[in-house]
Amino acid sequence: MITIKQVHTKKEFKAFVKFPFSLYKDSKYWVPPIISQEIKTFDKNENPVFNDADAYFFLAYKGEEIVGRVAAIINWLEVKNQGEKKMRFGWFDYIDDLDVSKALLDKVTEIGKQNNLEYTEGPVGFSNLDKVGVLTEGFDVLGTMITWYNHPYYVTHLEKLNYRPEKEWIESRFPFSNINPESFTKANTLIKKRYQVSVRNFTHTKDVMPYADEMFDLFNTSYASLASFVEITDIQKAYFKKKFISFINPEYIKFVFDKDDKMIAFAILMPSFAKVLQEIGGKLFPFGFLKLLKAKKESKDIIFYLIGIAPEYQNKGITAIIFNECYETLKDKNIENCIRTPELADNIAIQQIWKHFDPEIIKRRKTFRKEIE
Repeated sequence: MITIKQVHTKKEFKAFVKFPFSLYKDSKYWVPPIISQEIKTFDKNENPVFNDADAYFFLAYKGEEIVGRVAAIINWLEVKNQGEKKMRFGWFDYIDDLDVSKALLDKVTEIGKQNNLEYTEGPVGFSNLDKVGVLTEGFDVLGTMITWYNHPYYVTHLEKLNYRPEKEWIESRFPFSNINPESFTKANTLIKKRYQVSVRNFTHTKDVMPYADEMFDLFNTSYASLASFVEITDIQKAYFKKKFISFINPEYIKFVFDKDDKMIAFAILMPSFAKVLQEIGGKLFPFGFLKLLKAKKESKDIIFYLIGIAPEYQNKGITAIIFNECYETLKDKNIENCIRTPELADNIAIQQIWKHFDPEIIKRRKTFRKEIE
């Protein structure tokens, strides 16, 4: 007998966040979230996304034991402004029991019906800066703090419940030794001169902050054409600055400006925290915070988190400037491996940017969709 209960109390939210810790306790590849930060993500008083979104959180029980969870999400900016009548679902985890996954998704569908939505899609988060997709390949590769991991049976469940693939993302990596600076150094000099652009580098996080809002504006414009993009609102910017930028070594943030001092491109790289997060088990105290700070400075694996270029400067070689700046920094840090975050499989333009580095695809992930009848 499966019982589905909606999450309301602090105790229940903590159980919601901690369920995967038991589900993946024997996994070498699952990377736990920071528990306190994950709970804040679901707090309407902390996360401004709730100004434009509704979310319902559910736990599945067999008797007294938690056996699954799901978040049912409606992003009203997406529904009203884009006319995309989508019921999102995310944070979707469950034991290998089809009755459990079905009961959870039935709850998602029920909420979609109540709000006159047309289809469900997931796993996705609230916005494009959240995690996305169920892993379909790469189960034996260590995850990252910005992606979900899952058991192989997740895909089987979705297929048996008549969900069909909607979008696909790929993740890849390449050793730093693959980077041949000759592929961009000459172009870097020429492009800077041709378009009269300049680069700004940083050593202190406080120096990054005055430019953060402009960066998020550029993120909105440079990613607007991608499927299912939902813009970051002004009120969300402060939240994301606090949530993300504190985890990034400021030396890994690169901004490019035109002759009028307008930002036209950015790159954000992150140290890999995966191994440290496994070690601290999602807890910042008593020593987790210090270990994260150490990894922030010393990790030899780097994640290319976000690159954005203003539409009018795309296909004009600006990536040569970004790669040149990143290369110089990563060389000084003795970085060994470069990891790319999920990129849409049909985004050929972004894949062409990386071809000189001979990346290896290490993971694939998909979202799944089902019409609401």
